[in-house]
Amino acid sequence: MDGALSVALEVLTFRAGYNASVVTLGATCLGVAAGVVGTFTFLRRRALISDAMSHATLPGVVLAFLLGIAFGLEQRNLPLLLAGAAVTGGLGVFLVQLITRSSRITEDAAIGIVLSVFYGLGVVLLTYVQSLSVGGQAGLESFILGQTAAMRRDEAIALAILALAAIVSTVLLFKEFRLVCFDAEFARGLGWPVFRIDLLMAGLSVFVTVIGLQTVGLILIVALLILPPVAARFWSDDLRTIVILSGCIGGASAWIGAALSAAFADLPTGGIIVLVAGVLFVVSLLLAPRRGAVANGWRRMSLAFRLRRDRALAELLAAEREAGPITIGQQARLWLILSGYLRNGRLTPLGRQRAMAADRNFRLWEEVLRSDRAMVPPEAAFGIDPVERLLSTEQLRSLERGLLRPAGPEHAS
Repeated sequence: MDGALSVALEVLTFRAGYNASVVTLGATCLGVAAGVVGTFTFLRRRALISDAMSHATLPGVVLAFLLGIAFGLEQRNLPLLLAGAAVTGGLGVFLVQLITRSSRITEDAAIGIVLSVFYGLGVVLLTYVQSLSVGGQAGLESFILGQTAAMRRDEAIALAILALAAIVSTVLLFKEFRLVCFDAEFARGLGWPVFRIDLLMAGLSVFVTVIGLQTVGLILIVALLILPPVAARFWSDDLRTIVILSGCIGGASAWIGAALSAAFADLPTGGIIVLVAGVLFVVSLLLAPRRGAVANGWRRMSLAFRLRRDRALAELLAAEREAGPITIGQQARLWLILSGYLRNGRLTPLGRQRAMAADRNFRLWEEVLRSDRAMVPPEAAFGIDPVERLLSTEQLRSLERGLLRPAGPEHAS
């Protein structure tokens, strides 16, 4: 185990030799490209189409291999195999769009049809190739799960160049992609060619899928396209930040996964890379400061505590005004004592000030519900967020006039 970790550390720090460093760098560039391009695939809600596209590349790889044999080319000619994958991957995306547009079949059903048929065809062709008495077919399975260690230096350099080309293309089309992802109908109304932009977006996804076949494999490349942007979405609402974070998460997943794959040679490269991306997703899911599960749980607990505290203060204030009994629970009483709001069973000056503010805020919220709930943002916490911070001066004055309105029969308790 220590030896494997030592190898992984050497690969991570690019001290494992020139070839290993080039391969790791190529895989990292692929991860960055997948994260950047995948951001728009995710925002456009095309994750399942990416899945169909990746599975549709298998018959293209095998058919290209057979074509190479027929023309006497090198049997494992990588550019030819990737070209075949690009053709059938693009064909798969086109058929999904065609089925959806020309029939009543829903998009998810069309994706399921194309995915299963193309992958089934690829498995049949792969089985046939395995029975041929030719060399080179044994390595075709690596396109299913990926095999970074099998890449040659020139292939890794080509992978890095192609990945950088995908990143540059996405940056150049950033404005168009952003507009279509967030409001396609508005873009269409402004005269933008939404269909062509969608095709460019799908084309870049096909491109990244194809160049990632040998590294991650056709089954798991879709995970590298989706997991980084989903993880990045937990950390920010700004699209540029999400794209950058997604690229960093994708690059880190491929970088760490390639190193672990070199250290543990029996484990599939694609699986390790996706597992690393999954770990980073779980970290984001749990620990992101605004959207993470821990932060959301803490926020809900804090809101519940503040609501119970303010209700207890309002009840104590009402009891003092009416000389009635104090009915708050022991836990709330302890909170108020520790906060300095309650002493010897009575509100302190600080507690009375806070109680008056809480009572006024509750009554303003009740008036909001009577008049127009839509005047406050939907994410506002009822009864907790100060109403005066959510409304304009004129809206607040209108609510305060409502509080001064004498109670009629409909308001009588």
